Amino acid sequence: MPSRLRLALVQLPICAALAAALAPAASAQERVLNLYSARHYQTDDALYANFTKTTGIKINRIEAGDEALLERLRNEGRNSQADVVLLVDAARLWRAQIDGMFQPIKSKVLDARIPATLRGKDEGKGAEWYAFSTRARMVVYNKASVNADQVATYEDLAKPALKGKVCTRSATHPYMLSWIGAMSEHLGEAKAEDWARGVAGNLARSPRGGDTDQIKAVATGECGVAVTNSYYLARLMRSDKPEDREVVSKIGWVMPNQATTGTHVNISGGGVARNAPNREAAVQFLEYLAGDQAQLYLADGNNEWPVVAAVKTRNPALAQLGEFKLDPLPIAQIGRAQLTAQKLVDRVGWR
Repeated sequence: MPSRLRLALVQLPICAALAAALAPAASAQERVLNLYSARHYQTDDALYANFTKTTGIKINRIEAGDEALLERLRNEGRNSQADVVLLVDAARLWRAQIDGMFQPIKSKVLDARIPATLRGKDEGKGAEWYAFSTRARMVVYNKASVNADQVATYEDLAKPALKGKVCTRSATHPYMLSWIGAMSEHLGEAKAEDWARGVAGNLARSPRGGDTDQIKAVATGECGVAVTNSYYLARLMRSDKPEDREVVSKIGWVMPNQATTGTHVNISGGGVARNAPNREAAVQFLEYLAGDQAQLYLADGNNEWPVVAAVKTRNPALAQLGEFKLDPLPIAQIGRAQLTAQKLVDRVGWR
């Protein structure tokens, strides 16, 4: 065998061994964050790209609905590679916490910027999740058949004057359970059951569709009033489509309970996953989400409000909705109240 060929053959395993030895070191230098997100908005791409540009941490993203992500985390168990989990409802965040999917963290940045009412309960080891944007549960009404003073409060939805005029999505949807749970916290379970029975008795049709469907049904006159998350209305208000503009022209809206408990709010939020392999990067990412620029990305991207009081949205639709009094109930308390809400809707047949 020629000496040069023999030398090459000898060098091959040496080079392979050297490459194998160097590979883990190179990999170890690349900082990554594995993100499980129920948010699916194009504007979030810029949010994540800016984080990588600022920190050098690459984001590996898995996007799916809240329930699909939670089921995936359950199936993965201790083998999960998730570092951060973002969800879009207080009830789901509370459920994830109860199921042990988050770990508590201590962060001076998050505690300074995000109000205590917009965090998971802190048992002394730190909060397990934080809110990063908010939306209001508001009432829309058909201007031709209903007056604004008929729907000044959520309690009004159960009154005889709205018989056959109320529309909602399924009462078992987490958005609804969070709202109904908040009502049970304010009224007490017995009175909340009477209220829920009254609303169910006022329905114009069986609950179906999403919040945008409720708004459009109010515009056509199929329904007189409906409840919706504010960002669904804001989307229609910002739309250039003639049909969406027509819908908005036929409806009015109310931020309920301004003279009493304030308007119910819900959140998008997240926390560090229980078995996060990149915990330091995960905390850094959550702190980034509380920053001014990220707050605007999160809020404007889905027509929501920032949770950091000093950050003011530039969203014209939200400006049109105006300032309003928020329900001060802690979000964690609202999430926990979903259990009572589920019992109420079952008992009164509000499906």
